[in-house]
Amino acid sequence: MTDAAGPRTPDLAELSPRRGYLLALIVLVGSLVLVFTAWRAARERELRAAEAEFISKSAEVTELLRQGMIKYELVARGGVSMFASVSRERPTPAQWKAYVDGMDIQERFPGMVGLGFGEYVTATRLPELQLLWRDAGYGMLEVWPRGERADYGPILYLEPKTPANVAAVGYDMYSEPVRRAAMTAAMDTGNTYLSGPVHLIQDGPLQGTGLLLYLPVYRGGSRPATTGLRRSEIQGWAYVPLRMEGFVSNALGAVHGSTNFRVFDEGGDERLLFATPKGGDRRAPAFHHSERFNQYGRRWRVDFDSAPLAVAAPRLQGLQNLLALGLFSSLLLYAIAWMLARTEAQAYRIAVRMTEDFRRSEQRFRSAMLYSAIGKALLDSEGHIVEANPALATIVGLTPQALVGMRFDALFESDEPEMIAHASGSTDAQGVHRATRRLHREGGEPRQAQLTYSPVPGNVGQDIAGLVQVEDVTERLRAEARVHALNRTLEARVALRTRELSQANQELEAFAYSISHDLRAPLRAIDGFSRILVERHSIGLDDAGKGYLVRVRRAAARMGELIDALLKMSRLSRGELKLERVELSRLASEVLEELRVGDGRRQVETLIEPDLFVIGDATLLRNLLGNLLGNAWKFTRDRVGARIEFGAVQREAGPEYFVRDNGAGFAQEYVDKLFRPFQRLHQNEDFAGHGIGLASVKRIVERHGGTIRAEGEVGHGATFWFTLPREKLID
Repeated sequence: MTDAAGPRTPDLAELSPRRGYLLALIVLVGSLVLVFTAWRAARERELRAAEAEFISKSAEVTELLRQGMIKYELVARGGVSMFASVSRERPTPAQWKAYVDGMDIQERFPGMVGLGFGEYVTATRLPELQLLWRDAGYGMLEVWPRGERADYGPILYLEPKTPANVAAVGYDMYSEPVRRAAMTAAMDTGNTYLSGPVHLIQDGPLQGTGLLLYLPVYRGGSRPATTGLRRSEIQGWAYVPLRMEGFVSNALGAVHGSTNFRVFDEGGDERLLFATPKGGDRRAPAFHHSERFNQYGRRWRVDFDSAPLAVAAPRLQGLQNLLALGLFSSLLLYAIAWMLARTEAQAYRIAVRMTEDFRRSEQRFRSAMLYSAIGKALLDSEGHIVEANPALATIVGLTPQALVGMRFDALFESDEPEMIAHASGSTDAQGVHRATRRLHREGGEPRQAQLTYSPVPGNVGQDIAGLVQVEDVTERLRAEARVHALNRTLEARVALRTRELSQANQELEAFAYSISHDLRAPLRAIDGFSRILVERHSIGLDDAGKGYLVRVRRAAARMGELIDALLKMSRLSRGELKLERVELSRLASEVLEELRVGDGRRQVETLIEPDLFVIGDATLLRNLLGNLLGNAWKFTRDRVGARIEFGAVQREAGPEYFVRDNGAGFAQEYVDKLFRPFQRLHQNEDFAGHGIGLASVKRIVERHGGTIRAEGEVGHGATFWFTLPREKLID
């Protein structure tokens, strides 16, 4: 479209289809609704399935509790059967014991305290029962708690005979209201009855919930037809005292540990019978469920709590991931629709920008050609100059117009590339070729030019094949030639200085060796004459004179040791390294074994990391480990539980080896003095030495191209770290 002012740039709003944005919004809303609907339905389905599984497991636990109490009843019913099977009024204690021992209730029924029998006795018959019990040879029957009551229910039998069960014999269960209610109900109905929660006599001061299961025993063995006859024919009760916690564990087995529940007795006042211990997970349970059932005359309720939602319904996490994926897909669809709606407008903007960029790029190229100090020329496919800048014309001594149409190779003295400091040019992967050639300059001496040729793609029908840059490097090459000549001179000087230094080192070593040997003669004279004075003329000397002679001899011996150390130091600098593969672990083991043999009274714990190999001189490396491990052995002399370690730690640059001990240690601020010859941080009276060992260690490490450092703390031991090559040293 055009108007009076000329062509009008299309408005961006006209290019952007608004219906596309509306469609993108509809896609977003519709996909979100579908995703949330599907996720909610799947979540409800998973929750219902998890809750149904939880309720099913709760019913299983309830049934196990019911069946567990039936097993206890069967044990007690066997005791009732004994009364019907004997000809006497009641079985003997021995018969009762034999039955209980045969049942092995302690192993098979951990929650059962025992199996007992309580006699129903009126107040008038109690003395008769006590006399009868004593005459039968069972001892005195003490009925407690004391007091006059119309009826009694003392315990006569209670097996097995644990100390707690023996102490409970004679207890009048009928005197306690909870027990009496269950005993009376069992007597009147002829059925098994369970008591409410009580504190068992056997538990004493211990806290715990107990129950008693009562089965009535009638004279004659059969149950009378009426309540009155049952009360008149009652002989007593076979009963089972049980602990609730043991009963639950025995009834549920492995199910007990994976289910959280509480058992309540709803008879009368609601009482808690049992509760599973609370775990460390404080999150709220996902589901709750209650089961009610009758348990031998008692109304029990079991409240179940499921695991937290993440555990009870683990597949919900997968639904969360599915929801996240659905939301991501919805947003992705929205983004695609939105981008499609913007494509047309963006295409227009890109076209406008590219046109402007092309125009500016063309201007920049023209400016670079015109004002560059480096000569540049555009070449056609046959090597003719299509366009040249003023800098190139200046270099060759012609005008830009005269260069157009000339063959570019005609500007050089030969077609072969020639270089002063290099043999030939090079071409990289992008096809850019670089070379140095001799340039023929009109009216002047030849010049050296650095050429850089790069292919240039041209427009269709345009015969432009490449761009070549020409830089006059004559002065630079001449400067490089002068630098090379200077380097050769410097190398000769360095070689001369190296020979002079090597000769000086040899002379210094010879001097140290000669001085060390020359000092031995006067030392031997001092030691010999002082020994003669002590042996032959000590009578004429007082104690002070004798002390002076002793000091003279000690000083001479000390100086001899220092001369030996000096010779040892000089030897470390001489000789060629014999490089080979050395196992440091084996060397360390040999050194420590020699130290242990030399001082067999000490107990030192040693730890050596196996398979540590390096490249080095085996003799020098043994010297190195001998000094470091010898120091560790020496400085742990007064340590109880002495410990010496040798190993390696992997660093970025390679392994770093260490020798660590828990001995006397040293102050870290004096670490710089450790590796200096004849420098010591401890008194000679405390730890003998010459101060040359660590200096030798440092020299050995440095000769192998490694480094050494130390860490220590007074009273807490020291650690020496050093590096050694794992490959052949380069000469």
